Amino acid sequence: MAKAKKKARVSEETFDEFLAEQGMLGTCEERAIKEIIAEQLAEAMKAQGITKSAMAERMKTSRRQLDRLLDPTTPSVTLETLRRAANAVGRTLRVELT
Repeated sequence: MAKAKKKARVSEETFDEFLAEQGMLGTCEERAIKEIIAEQLAEAMKAQGITKSAMAERMKTSRRQLDRLLDPTTPSVTLETLRRAANAVGRTLRVELT
């Protein structure tokens, strides 16, 4: 006699709801946004042939500060820094509430 297989229950909960329940939604969203912006900046730099040293100079900051900006694991970046980075690659920063 074989044991009857238990049917797996499918949760109706979304991943966002799960993260919110765990108190992690805000942190995950912030990191995702930072990762997207860092990737967009890196792509713009590459497309324009801008080195990290040149980018830091355009932003009037240090290469070390630029490395922190491009590192998605470093959470704290000011809007002013993001604006300067966007301007340095000929883009604008847009922030909106939805």
